[in-house]
Amino acid sequence: MVRMREWSLPGGPNGSRRLAARAWAAESGEPRWLAVLVHGYGEHIGRYRHVAEYLCAHGAVVYGLDHQGHGRSEGERVLIEDFTDVVTDVHRVVAQARTAYRTIPLVLVGHSMGGLIAARYAQLYPADLAGLVLSGPVLGRWRSAEDLLTYQEIPDTPIDPGTLSRDPSVGEAYAADDLVWHGPFRRPTLQAIVTELARINDAGTVGPLPLLWLHGSDDRLVPLADSATGIARLAGSDVTARIFPGARHEVFNETDRDEVLSEVVRFAERVTAASGPRPH
Repeated sequence: MVRMREWSLPGGPNGSRRLAARAWAAESGEPRWLAVLVHGYGEHIGRYRHVAEYLCAHGAVVYGLDHQGHGRSEGERVLIEDFTDVVTDVHRVVAQARTAYRTIPLVLVGHSMGGLIAARYAQLYPADLAGLVLSGPVLGRWRSAEDLLTYQEIPDTPIDPGTLSRDPSVGEAYAADDLVWHGPFRRPTLQAIVTELARINDAGTVGPLPLLWLHGSDDRLVPLADSATGIARLAGSDVTARIFPGARHEVFNETDRDEVLSEVVRFAERVTAASGPRPH
């Protein structure tokens, strides 16, 4: 069995907002590694319950938060003007996790826009991490953002739930989720994504930090080819790529999700065994 707890922490610009955080842990046994999940645009960390429970069943304790303007966190909906604040918020969650779990190695897991955030975190705080997992990450360039920014008024075209997974129940749950943003993109957020992509591209590789890249071959939201250019710039000496044939954007919610999640566990077990415990 896995228990979940919720709390709030300060975050956002100058720590001015309350952000919703969660942690999951197995009710018995001591965890061998720490996972921090970083969710994507317009969604919230509650959509990762099954991911957290799977990881907990395989030796992890799991933390995550709703980004500013997302889910149960404060802030104007889906408005992010500078991703520096969001990376700092993830660092706050890591610091809180470290008050309870000081020595076990950490694997950071970011999906989509969360992959952008996690990649930047790895560039800024590489010593924190034993490994980095990126799922359908917005990296390299994101043509959708570039195209939308050419409009004088951003079109009201929310994400199509059918692009998320071949499992129709995933799209149905997404469409019915009141904590998911179902409106148009915000111009400042799109501009901030383009700016952050440039920062990541300019900052170079994560060096020896092990990296696992997961992507669906039929990802229409974050095309494989564009992410590949970003991975090529980011990856260091230890990179593993798994492209899942026919899978759409949310590989953790795909019809072969157990295969995807087992790939994450195999990677985490390898890199955390190699890194050993952190010093006190």
